[in-house]
Amino acid sequence: MQKRPYGNTGIELSIIGLGGIVVAHLPQSDADRIVADAIQRGINYFDVAPTYGDAEERLGPALRPYRDDVFLACKTEKRTRPESDEALARSLDHLQTDHFDLYQLHGLQNLHDAEVACGPGGALETLIEARERGLVKYLGFSAHSVQAALFCLDKFAFDSVLFPLSWPSYYHSSFGPQVVAAARQSGAAVLALKAMARGPWPESGDRPYPKCWYEPFSDPEDAERALRWTLSLPIAAAIPPGDPDLFEMACRFGERFTPMTDDEIAAIQAEAASMKPLFAREEPTR
Repeated sequence: MQKRPYGNTGIELSIIGLGGIVVAHLPQSDADRIVADAIQRGINYFDVAPTYGDAEERLGPALRPYRDDVFLACKTEKRTRPESDEALARSLDHLQTDHFDLYQLHGLQNLHDAEVACGPGGALETLIEARERGLVKYLGFSAHSVQAALFCLDKFAFDSVLFPLSWPSYYHSSFGPQVVAAARQSGAAVLALKAMARGPWPESGDRPYPKCWYEPFSDPEDAERALRWTLSLPIAAAIPPGDPDLFEMACRFGERFTPMTDDEIAAIQAEAASMKPLFAREEPTR
């Protein structure tokens, strides 16, 4: 598995990361097996959050034999300092570790979320103090809003941003290019979510991947093309969908990754006009 620099930290991350939701609601033996297989493939980047069901409780024991050799990222969905203080302590306990390599504000949905989390008494204060105490090494955030991401990158020197980067939304809705550019300008590493996202689930019909709140590209050729596109951006790593089968598929794609050519990118860009993207274009609120 190829590795890329995580910003200017000197750390290199596997280009494919394991999202903790992959092991959520599985027997511990299955979680142990999936993590061991990921380690054997060369994956060293693991990301989890308390909102992923029992993922923290499954991932903690599974990672215990490898903890010193992996980059463990966790998040808090809380927006205020008192709540996020409690969440951090609980996550450290669940994951059976004395520190996180990366701790992030989780799932900022809009500008208001970002302003509260980064304002007085907000969760960012928890992150900063945790770094001072040695409980976390690096600080970041994830967002599902361009405006929220740009606000955070301007407000504080985050080490990384975790952001949805899928080609239908990137080209159809211009959702993401501004964040990639701003992160590069600020020196923050970019980590990608939703690389294999096609769009929203159809209103009717089966949803064969219950751990995915969006419809993923599941055809192997389409899925590999989507992941290759995201990995061809100036990012450090991508986290595939939380379904175990799709994660295993993404691992295979990552092991043979080659950057997209200009012609391949142009073809995808042309197709995006007819796609229904997962994320709509955001209009400025100010």
